[in-house]
Amino acid sequence: MAEKFDAVDVIRHKRDGNVLTPEEIDWVIDAYTRGVVGDEQMAALAMAIYLKGMNRAEISRWTQAMINSGETMDFDKLSRPTADKHSTGGVGDKITLPLAPLVAAFDVAVPQLSGRGLGHTGGTLDKMESIKGWRADLSNDEIMEILDGPGCVICAAGAGLAPADKKLYALRDITSTVDCIPLISSSIMSKKIAEGTDSLVLDVKVGSGAFMKDIDQARELARTMVDLGTDHGVKTTALLTDMSTPLGRTVGNALEVRESLEVLAGGGPEDVVELTVALAREMLTAAGKPDADVEAALKDGRAMDRWRRMIVAQDGDPDAELPVAKDTHDVIAEEDGYLSKLDALAVGVASWRLGAGRASKGDPVQEVAGIELHAKPGDKVKKGQPLMTLHTATPQRFERALESLEGAFEISDEAPTPRESVILDRITAQ
Repeated sequence: MAEKFDAVDVIRHKRDGNVLTPEEIDWVIDAYTRGVVGDEQMAALAMAIYLKGMNRAEISRWTQAMINSGETMDFDKLSRPTADKHSTGGVGDKITLPLAPLVAAFDVAVPQLSGRGLGHTGGTLDKMESIKGWRADLSNDEIMEILDGPGCVICAAGAGLAPADKKLYALRDITSTVDCIPLISSSIMSKKIAEGTDSLVLDVKVGSGAFMKDIDQARELARTMVDLGTDHGVKTTALLTDMSTPLGRTVGNALEVRESLEVLAGGGPEDVVELTVALAREMLTAAGKPDADVEAALKDGRAMDRWRRMIVAQDGDPDAELPVAKDTHDVIAEEDGYLSKLDALAVGVASWRLGAGRASKGDPVQEVAGIELHAKPGDKVKKGQPLMTLHTATPQRFERALESLEGAFEISDEAPTPRESVILDRITAQ
């Protein structure tokens, strides 16, 4: 069968700054998925998009073409509305764990299809696998059954959702075209729209530990994704949130599960609770429940009950002890004063070097590895006091982790200006 277009013509069209037609986009994504367009040609097109950009209509059609490359899920048979959250990833970002059961406590189904960590950002599935017996890989029927029961599921996305994205993402990773808003937004949103949720809340991180270091870039990404969701009939909002310092007081898999359980028990660090509550409100408002008292559901055990039911439904033991590292090392304050800086990226890299993350897909991760933070910016500290404790199963990793923490924190005579909120901005459909 003769092909409709020639890849060289499509590449040239975008290279010269033109708008790709819907037909060109549909063809090139389909032909790439089928193997007719080669990696070297798609790499050239990705670079042309990186350099010349795409308008809203192009990004929307590109996203739809990626959705069309595979299967879609359909939650219409559920008796509950569906709401989902996506985070662009950060350090200590365990929000999905308390958030999914919290929203489910108000009879909203939460299909939280999640991923694994790569580099300094942790993966939700890696965290959850610290729980004895818990299973990430579920069939579509199992997902529907759990959403009908406990009402929330945290699991791996099936390979059938947006396979074009999986192929293109791997290519972008090795051709320096990851950092491209049209390609980032279509990558995230093709999977989320294919997932079939009624509404979606985006947590777009900003700061040293985030993918987006600059708030204007983060705002542009959030705006593009909100527009994409809206164009595809998904109620979408976004919060820009601060990732200049780690979220909460733990970074690493089992450590973050433990902290999430504190939040579900009505406690936990202030910033984790603030963001969990804010995202829950966004999700519940989109699902038609704007008056839900989310703080009450954390305090009275309703959210914890949903968590326990979800863990059991995925073959996990909610009462099993979480694994603990045999080896720890304290980082000590060398003077009195106030902790004025704690860099998220450096802490994330240190946690990764301790074994909490992976350098490439398929690498094993340690359940026990990570960092416990005893002080956060603004806290008064005394000389000799532990600022953080490093955890690992392989003590030879301490040296490289400590190298990445050089210059990561500062102690000052005066207290820094307190951060008003972890939430920096809110983006809604236009």
